[in-house]
Amino acid sequence: MCRLAAYLGPPRALSDVIIAPSHSLIAQSQEAQEAKLSVNGDGFGIAWYGAHPEPGLYKDILPAWSDSNLLSLCRHISAPLFLAHVRASTEGETARANCHPFTHGPWSFMHNGQTGSFMALRRRLEALLPDELYALRRGSTDSELLFLLLLNAGLAEHPGRACRDVISLLTDTAEAIGVPPFFRQTCVFSDGQSLFCFRYASDGRCPTLYVSRGFADGGLVVASEPLDGACDHWAEVPPNRLVRFDRATERAFDLRAA
Repeated sequence: MCRLAAYLGPPRALSDVIIAPSHSLIAQSQEAQEAKLSVNGDGFGIAWYGAHPEPGLYKDILPAWSDSNLLSLCRHISAPLFLAHVRASTEGETARANCHPFTHGPWSFMHNGQTGSFMALRRRLEALLPDELYALRRGSTDSELLFLLLLNAGLAEHPGRACRDVISLLTDTAEAIGVPPFFRQTCVFSDGQSLFCFRYASDGRCPTLYVSRGFADGGLVVASEPLDGACDHWAEVPPNRLVRFDRATERAFDLRAA
């Protein structure tokens, strides 16, 4: 299982989340504590927002802890909003195109989870994409396909409805081809203004995700595991909800609603 982290608030060096904390994302890439796989060494990526509507993007197939370019960039780049991901592959080879985050226009997206029977589902799901979105597909992961399905479902206009519709689509497609609908999804994504998070699992066992407004002064952090250990200022992002975080507010949408 992958590990991820994101920040929203006053401009802050990426290293404050990715490198410096005692249980930073780099530390989690080597020794995760709340994942099936403790080592996440199948690539990494960062997306950050600055002077342009679309995010900057850097990703590679090296383990995050061994890429000196990543360590240098994180110390020198400050941003009011950024996403970071370290990968332990379950679907798709170790390739740059399969590393998160995935981006399109102002959107950036990263994922931790499992799509059961993905190889059986893949062709049906890809066929539902219009040509312009299918042409954006660069890798072979369920994560990238999930992002494109969300965009097609109207992510920009109605994020909560899009997430609900794609969960229903996955379930309906699995049932239509006669495979068990088994999905465990934790997703974090942004349009450059807000930070969106959701956790959903068909068996109720969602991959972990925590949020804190106390870890970074004046900012909000979400992470697969608390960056400074178990502390009162971390809370679990609730399951079966899409939560939209802005700099001072948050709103939740029920993913199980009709």
